[in-house]
Amino acid sequence: MRRPVHFAVALAALLCLAQAAPPPSPQQIYGPLFEAVQSERVFEDGKTFVDAVPKGDPAAIVEAYRREQPKGAALRQFVLRHFSVPGEQDERPAPTLRDHIRALWPQLTRPALNPPAGSSALSLPAPYVVPGGRFREIYYWDSYFTMLGLKADGQQPLIDSMLADFESLIARYGFIPNGTRTYYLGRSQPPFLSLMVDLASNPTDPRHLAALRAEHDFWMRGRDRASKSGAALRVVRMPDGALLNRYWGDRPGPRDESWAEDVATARQSNRARGDVYRDLRAGAESGWDFSSRWLADPKRLSTIRTTHIVPVDLNSLLWRLERAIAERCATAGDAGCARQFHQFAAARKAAIDRWLWLPDAGRYADWDMDSRQATPIVSAATLFPLFVGLSTKAQADAVARLTRDQLVGEGGLRTTRLATGQQWDSPNGWAPLQWMAIDGLARAGHPSLARDIARRWISTVDAAFRETGKMLEKYDVEDRKPGGGGEYPLQDGFGWTNGVTAALIARWPDLAPDASVAAGR
Repeated sequence: MRRPVHFAVALAALLCLAQAAPPPSPQQIYGPLFEAVQSERVFEDGKTFVDAVPKGDPAAIVEAYRREQPKGAALRQFVLRHFSVPGEQDERPAPTLRDHIRALWPQLTRPALNPPAGSSALSLPAPYVVPGGRFREIYYWDSYFTMLGLKADGQQPLIDSMLADFESLIARYGFIPNGTRTYYLGRSQPPFLSLMVDLASNPTDPRHLAALRAEHDFWMRGRDRASKSGAALRVVRMPDGALLNRYWGDRPGPRDESWAEDVATARQSNRARGDVYRDLRAGAESGWDFSSRWLADPKRLSTIRTTHIVPVDLNSLLWRLERAIAERCATAGDAGCARQFHQFAAARKAAIDRWLWLPDAGRYADWDMDSRQATPIVSAATLFPLFVGLSTKAQADAVARLTRDQLVGEGGLRTTRLATGQQWDSPNGWAPLQWMAIDGLARAGHPSLARDIARRWISTVDAAFRETGKMLEKYDVEDRKPGGGGEYPLQDGFGWTNGVTAALIARWPDLAPDASVAAGR
């Protein structure tokens, strides 16, 4: 009997299939990725990964693995990002960026502290949040940006307790030190106290005003000793007699926490060692430790000269402090105090406009006491007057143009345009500078640019989080990866990155990394 033709065709097809090479196994497809996952026992059951379904082209996944070379927690995140893994998505979903930040607050919170004898820690009366990593104590300017995130996450009691800690430090020492260690008692940090008070549950509490006035007294010590065109402590008398401020260090010698590094830096300089140590301490007080802003030769830390520079960020914050004191004195019915501090603020604004504003360049600049002119360094500090509300519309518009043209990188706001190896230079971007620029631009009438910088920054933070599972101290905003440079290894935790990222997502929820996924975009 003749069989139908279609039967013959089907039989031939079956024979061809039988002779074809069998499909490759996961070990053959994924090679080094397979070996890494199984040897590191990313999943308890070795069968889990071999049953996973790729979300994209296997060859592209392997190439991405070769390029990124993730290890440990980052390897697990890599697999979950590129595969649908049986049981993992439903039973143990990878945390979102916002979930991770919320989970970090308890880990970074410390109880009130009464240190034992011999410890370098300073006592604190209330709970507080540390940055993380090697930074095991509360830090001054870090804390404002941390508080922004605490506010976004409904942690008001913790904001108030940190403010109580800072006011306790002022009551004991007359100022807020760089951090709560005995070796930080010779320097402060950028004065953000007035902005912290705005976040308090009771901003009009009289104790806050007393603390703000004490802080102003600290920064203005030396006012009576500053001779014409001279300086004393943190006060600088400009050529026209106006008073502005600089960073300083009250203690001599190398820093306790960076003793060997400072000694080596001083040896490389042809200046008196005491002067080098003072400038290093002043650079640490600035928070920008270290940056080409402070260097005569941007490539050599030994040329540091922080105490010779009148910085625009410091003077902007002090103008904000003077305005805050004037307003609170007026509210309290102290007309004399209100009048005096309004005068201080008006005089400082006039001096900033005369000496730190460059109309032809369209930017604010630091001023060099030796050359008696603005420094050539273009930095994110130019945005501080916008952040505190000091700039005019024309000034803000010019700074916005310069920011768009020179300071916006692929992954956020550049710190400076110079790549020097110092951590407060290109290609690094820092959370506090992102917030200051974004909030300042938005307030000054440039919301689109502000949002664009926020979008870039959040994507950079999220990319590093997905790669490493961590929030980091700083980021490379040119290549959108973890940052580098400086005196110590990259730290994770990380207080101000958590705070700024949470606050930005609270402002623009659609910029949350998971928002586009949820919306199907």
